[in-house]
Amino acid sequence: MNWDRVFTIQNQTEFNKICLDTFHFQMEHVRIYKKYVQYLNIKINTIDHYTKIPFLPIELFKTQEIIAADLQPEIIFTSSGTTGMTTSKHLVADKKVYEQSFRTAFEQFYGKMENIAILALLPSYLERTGSSLIYMINDLMQHSQQPESNYFLYNHEELYQTLLQLKTKGTKTLLFGVTFALLDFIEKYELSFPELIIMETGGMKGKRKEMVREEIHDLLCKSFQVSGIHSEYGMTELLSQGYSYGNGIFKHPNWMKILIRETNDPLTLATNKKTGAINVIDLANRYSCSFIATQDLGKIYDDGSFEVLGRFDQSDIRGCNLLVQ
Repeated sequence: MNWDRVFTIQNQTEFNKICLDTFHFQMEHVRIYKKYVQYLNIKINTIDHYTKIPFLPIELFKTQEIIAADLQPEIIFTSSGTTGMTTSKHLVADKKVYEQSFRTAFEQFYGKMENIAILALLPSYLERTGSSLIYMINDLMQHSQQPESNYFLYNHEELYQTLLQLKTKGTKTLLFGVTFALLDFIEKYELSFPELIIMETGGMKGKRKEMVREEIHDLLCKSFQVSGIHSEYGMTELLSQGYSYGNGIFKHPNWMKILIRETNDPLTLATNKKTGAINVIDLANRYSCSFIATQDLGKIYDDGSFEVLGRFDQSDIRGCNLLVQ
């Protein structure tokens, strides 16, 4: 299949056609997905719409190698976790597909990469290997033509001076930051930079007491004098992301879709209500699985945007998880 079709989807008819094509490809080539669908005893020839496609439980990425037969991973992304916790592994057969996915989506939401200074305050991510977020940010920095683009581990003074410089220059600036590191920064520094885009990636890592999202975002907004805090909805098992410009409301690119399933019946989509467990279609995931039943709880709005409300109580704690209400 021509990959350009995936990243240029214009309407629901195209989306549905590529979903069905992807489903049949993965049934033929992805052993774990094929076995799972067979266990459900579903008649394949009855699946004529993406809402009828079975969604693979995300937990299987912890125990199974989910990749198309005869392909070897070019890179393996792993989820974060505490000591002794089983982490997810995403075997990525083609790095170029991931790169095309995040580059295209990023520019749809934020504009040309070369015009943006990319700053990253992500100590917990940099201190481990296998982070898909770090892979993405490395690439964005390489495409940025702004010399200030850089990582800042714990050197908050250097970050502060860099932000002052970028504000003075009037450069469009995006700061990726893990929650506890952003809070550490604003305890020592205040900077009125209303144009700054702050992308909070979630995660306290046991460094601070847990706080609700609104409280954290309010503190960050006051400290930087920005109108809202941006967020990314992505995970190890996906090759696409949704973005929020503020208030925890996310939108996604056209090759990605959020569906809601019943919380007490994991095989049934919720039709009459907009709140439940989140299923994700990610058509960039062609060589692993594009149809994933997550452990997130969420809400869909009429315009297709969505909100993440929390996680199932029995779910493992995930370092990249968004803060919950």
